[in-house]
Amino acid sequence: MPENLQTRCVIVGGGPAGMMAGYLLARAGVPVLVLEKHADFNRDFRGDTIHPSTLELMHELGLLDEFLKLPHQELRELRAVVNGHVVPVADFTKLPTRCKFIAFMPQWDFLNFLSSHAKRFPTFQLRMETEVVDLLMEDSRVVGVRANTREGELEIRAELVIGADGRHSIVHTVGGFKRCDFGVPIDVLWMRIAKKQEDPKQTLGFFQHGKLVVLLDRDDYWQCGFVIPKGTFEEIKARGLPQFQNEIVSFAGFLGSRVAELDDWSKIKLLTVQINRLRDWCRDGLLCIGDSAHAMSPAGGVGINLAIQDAVATANLLAEKLRGGPVSVDELRKVQARREWPTSLIQRMQVFIHHYVVTGQTSNRNNSLPFVVRLLKWFPALRQLPARFIGLGPRPEHFRSPTAVQVSNLSN
Repeated sequence: MPENLQTRCVIVGGGPAGMMAGYLLARAGVPVLVLEKHADFNRDFRGDTIHPSTLELMHELGLLDEFLKLPHQELRELRAVVNGHVVPVADFTKLPTRCKFIAFMPQWDFLNFLSSHAKRFPTFQLRMETEVVDLLMEDSRVVGVRANTREGELEIRAELVIGADGRHSIVHTVGGFKRCDFGVPIDVLWMRIAKKQEDPKQTLGFFQHGKLVVLLDRDDYWQCGFVIPKGTFEEIKARGLPQFQNEIVSFAGFLGSRVAELDDWSKIKLLTVQINRLRDWCRDGLLCIGDSAHAMSPAGGVGINLAIQDAVATANLLAEKLRGGPVSVDELRKVQARREWPTSLIQRMQVFIHHYVVTGQTSNRNNSLPFVVRLLKWFPALRQLPARFIGLGPRPEHFRSPTAVQVSNLSN
């Protein structure tokens, strides 16, 4: 017989959306259980951008000073190398936030920090190595989840299930949600390349005649993203590793002989880029947020920011009612109503960027700069527009809970 548990809210997935939602609901006094299928948070090639809006949230929660003691890099200006020209793209120093920068921090450090603080609340539980495989249903209402653990099968009944288990969500699949997919013409190859002290500072990326390489500073190595036309990975492999290595060096010559570290295709991981969105994010007893509700492109690193803001909106709109019992479908729909417009706006922008910037449909074959890029170089004030879009996003969320101080005091 499976083990049985009961809680007020069960969250499937311990990524940024799930862990932030768990923290905020527990802080508001809601009994919550977060389920993470892996043994830890250490996964390569996860996004590691902590945006100014998330840093502002950490300040509102009283966690910012401690959080910034963790190892990280601070980026106050995004620059790109376009056809050999260094171009400032976004200036975060004018944002109306306490932290006027993007913090680069491995996502596992962020999740470990958040989970350690969430565990201080008596209403919070986290179970690792617990993989949800099905939903529990009663009269078309979701009443819990079924999961596999190392000890055997587990059934957890809850007033609300929150699906935050990413773009390959078992929750939204079993829940029967319909999805709208938006064509994305690219995939990304992720890999590690050693970093040297004399390497140039973090940039947005290297654009060259419609092609793109992104280098994320991980302190002692670069996390390298190489953008390719969708479905062409096998063709690239057929041409051989030397040609692939040479193509990387053609973008970032300073990597030189270090690309020889990529001596086997097993060191190069394929990320299939998706942009999609559920038509409905909820049904009776179930709500999807983050990538489970809307898969984002890695462009701008905004997917993490958007997922965290979904979690904040969820806590703001549902915590008080959930603390007293079940919430209706109408209450769940308020989360989608709040977050669907900014999600749609960002996705439309990402689709535009992929079709008309990254894939080279507007690129020219000489080394001149595209007109839009020249405007950013000529008029510094324009750099505040992409800074606000990337750093804050449309409709940034702020945490609200009338019981936060009371519950926090009880947990100390």
